[in-house]
Amino acid sequence: MPQAKSRLVHQPFLSGRWVSIILLILAGAMISGCLANAITPTEVRLFHYHGEKNIEIIKEFITRLYAKNPRYQGDPVRRQKRLQQLSNNRPTLDKYAHWRSDEVLTEVFSEIPGDPDRVYLLGLGLVKSIREVYGPENNGLILIGLQIPLERLQRLHFNMSQVNWRIKTYKDGDGVLFFKTNEAGDDGYINMGYEVLMTEMLARIEDDIYLRGGLSKKYIFDMSTLFVSLLL
Repeated sequence: MPQAKSRLVHQPFLSGRWVSIILLILAGAMISGCLANAITPTEVRLFHYHGEKNIEIIKEFITRLYAKNPRYQGDPVRRQKRLQQLSNNRPTLDKYAHWRSDEVLTEVFSEIPGDPDRVYLLGLGLVKSIREVYGPENNGLILIGLQIPLERLQRLHFNMSQVNWRIKTYKDGDGVLFFKTNEAGDDGYINMGYEVLMTEMLARIEDDIYLRGGLSKKYIFDMSTLFVSLLL
């Protein structure tokens, strides 16, 4: 009996095996808590869809701008080639190939851009913006939702909102808007398609911001407002 009592006194409170089990349970609980805030495969597919769809809308947006602003590119063949450059994700064969999206967008609304085709530059800046956030790949947009920082989505929303404002505001030295969009035509008809397309793109970005746990904002722009980098 004394020997049995001695063995009971000196037996560890918990064996190594039980300690390992408890640690595994605690670790599992911590991982579960982290995964609760992670993006699901469905949400990743949604990000993928939003990126692809916004590229399509940008192409439609630029096609309409070319039709409304033929002064920027009067050659239909050259115009079609530039539209293909925007949609097929091939590197642009000009000096803007390695520019960031915010740099290209700044060039669009400069007094005298390096390329006189403001419509093409706008399309290039918008496409670069989407790809810098959602991620480019050779055969389209391939992304992992967890790799899209909330702050980058918010900066994208800021820049896209600013583009929408500048299109309606910026004028040349003669007081003529850089881009003709929704003004009435000769028959008095106003085409609001441009506004609809821009609103659709912004709505998708706002949805993605919400999925990452953030909220979109309202902005007040003026001539001193600058585009921000999406890659920092």
